[in-house]
Amino acid sequence: MSSLPSQLSARVESVTGVDPELRPATKPQFGHFQSNVALRLAKQEGRPPREVAADVIARLGVGDLCETPEVAGPGFINFRLRSDVLAQVASDLIDDPHAGITQAPNPQRIVIDYSAPNVAKQMHVGHLRSTIIGDCFNRVLTAQGHTVIPQNHIGDWGTQFGMLVQYVVEHGLDVTTLDLPEVEQLYKDSKKEFDADPDFADRARRRVVKLQGGDERTLAIWRSLIEVSLAGFNETYARLGVLLTDDDLAGESTYNDDLPRVVDELEADGLAVEDNGALCVFLEGQDAPMIVRKRDGGFGYDATDLAAIRRRVSTLHADRIIYVTDVRQAHHFEVLFEVARKAGFLPESVAAEHVGYGMVLGPDGHPFKTREGGTVSLASLLDAAEQHAAPNIALAAIKYADLSNGLQKDYVFDAERMVQTTGDTGPYLQYAHARVSQILRRAAAEADPQVDPEADLSTLGWGRVELLEEPAEQQLALLLSRFGEIVDLVAVDLTPHKLCTYLYDLAGAYSSFYEKCPVLRSEGQVRASRLALCAAVRRVLGVGLGLLGIDAPDRM
Repeated sequence: MSSLPSQLSARVESVTGVDPELRPATKPQFGHFQSNVALRLAKQEGRPPREVAADVIARLGVGDLCETPEVAGPGFINFRLRSDVLAQVASDLIDDPHAGITQAPNPQRIVIDYSAPNVAKQMHVGHLRSTIIGDCFNRVLTAQGHTVIPQNHIGDWGTQFGMLVQYVVEHGLDVTTLDLPEVEQLYKDSKKEFDADPDFADRARRRVVKLQGGDERTLAIWRSLIEVSLAGFNETYARLGVLLTDDDLAGESTYNDDLPRVVDELEADGLAVEDNGALCVFLEGQDAPMIVRKRDGGFGYDATDLAAIRRRVSTLHADRIIYVTDVRQAHHFEVLFEVARKAGFLPESVAAEHVGYGMVLGPDGHPFKTREGGTVSLASLLDAAEQHAAPNIALAAIKYADLSNGLQKDYVFDAERMVQTTGDTGPYLQYAHARVSQILRRAAAEADPQVDPEADLSTLGWGRVELLEEPAEQQLALLLSRFGEIVDLVAVDLTPHKLCTYLYDLAGAYSSFYEKCPVLRSEGQVRASRLALCAAVRRVLGVGLGLLGIDAPDRM
């Protein structure tokens, strides 16, 4: 079911023929929403705005949602939602595990490409945002009833593995005894030898040929490098509390056999032409071509990404494909989507979107680096946050800081500030949830001293919201009614900061309600109704935090 503002807006538009552009009222005495639709129509019709407003109101059928609308000022229309309607919506949220999230009428199959670490390297700060953002999209779209297919496009193929495997062979190493940090050191050592010793570099290149040719010994070592890496990745995913599993892996190597076919199709269609020994796709308006096969006959990322799109459409039957990577890759995806469409790999019926994100900066405002100028591991970032707070609070701080600004913006990783339980932070929202839970727990204990203090508060039964007499109660219920609408916006626009802003506003509205409307000190029907309103707030905060991948604790 659509939100109350959406229903009201649709009713007004059906009468006026234009978007009423409902805006929240600036003051409680003006109701809940205002529209300037009459002023805009008056210009077209050459009539006084107040006269047009009165005419619109006379033709509106919104009595089931609102009190009688009023004309204000030069011709604004003020709408006040009925208290019983707001109370009904708030009551329905209490026992709804989806908290009013609209289920998609036409569920889609949605592929999300995110995280994508490289084998033999620890996940670093650059993977933080992709993993957290992709996980949020996964949760939001799944909650709406879509079938989400995560694709973890790990870097598990290429010339670097010839170098690594050759180093392992020549030094008689057993990769299975190593962990990921040790394998990463192995990578650094082999790279150093590759750069310093031309003979080793030649042997490493020959090892690449063996890898590509299916040599069993080479493949066995390569598989061991992957297994050690996956163990390290999964340990980090567990710490991050994200939904990725080994079932979501779709590394570069899985497309290896498809690459010649993809390139042959491009060539047969006349899209790819030879240029200076390489096979290229030239696009109008682009300075450089897409190189789908290099001069030496090898294939690069472009060919692999085309193969991935082709398979995601033909085999996974995607209706929508979302890529979550660094904003600096925007041009790559612009070209990729255009070539894929021209080649017929990406039909117009399938949406393809690149969600670019900015950099994580250190407290000094510069890109996050180690003291030696190297890349900061993701594990060390989590360790830094946990020095200031418990793991679940530290994780809330990191995820909220990542998601609460526009994704394309850089943000400063300042662990000490991020873990604060005041201000616009993840821990503040966790504290708000815990605060509501504490009030409900006290009320349950007062009603029944035998109640289990560890009982799930959602199962205790909180009655219904019956009375919304105070403006603070009405504003809180009105905000609760908009949760499903906000989730819809995030799902369509891929803008998780809108959900963060909503939850922060909800926590603030609850704080205002609690200050102005005594809950535990009230009595009778008023107390019961306010406790039910608290239960609705707890439900929405809990579900909303869950969509962000953040724990909603009952105690802090």
